[in-house]
Amino acid sequence: MPYTPGEAAGRIGVSIDTIRYYERIGLMTGVERDSVGRRVFSEHDLSRLGLLRCLRDSGMPIARLRRFAELLEGGDETAGQRTALLEEHDREIDEKVAQLRREQERVREKIAWYRSVAEH
Repeated sequence: MPYTPGEAAGRIGVSIDTIRYYERIGLMTGVERDSVGRRVFSEHDLSRLGLLRCLRDSGMPIARLRRFAELLEGGDETAGQRTALLEEHDREIDEKVAQLRREQERVREKIAWYRSVAEH
């Protein structure tokens, strides 16, 4: 079932401007057009948009997103390279989560300290 840009944006949770931007910078290629030239998005397109959005939301830089999209165009031959890129990103996410946990612990220490001050 084809989706309009608005429907695609709604299903993925992004703006139409984000989809246009992804197309403009080469992250989304090969989007079909209907008989009057309007873009129509397939389930495959939505899946790709969703993955790109996930990677971006989890902190992947645009340059690396472009590289990933480039590798997607290479088909199965590039599966190993895509895997390596995603594994690297996964390690970076782990580092960010660990850092956030450390920061959360400090915030919790301050909460406990302020509570003790407020009780006196």
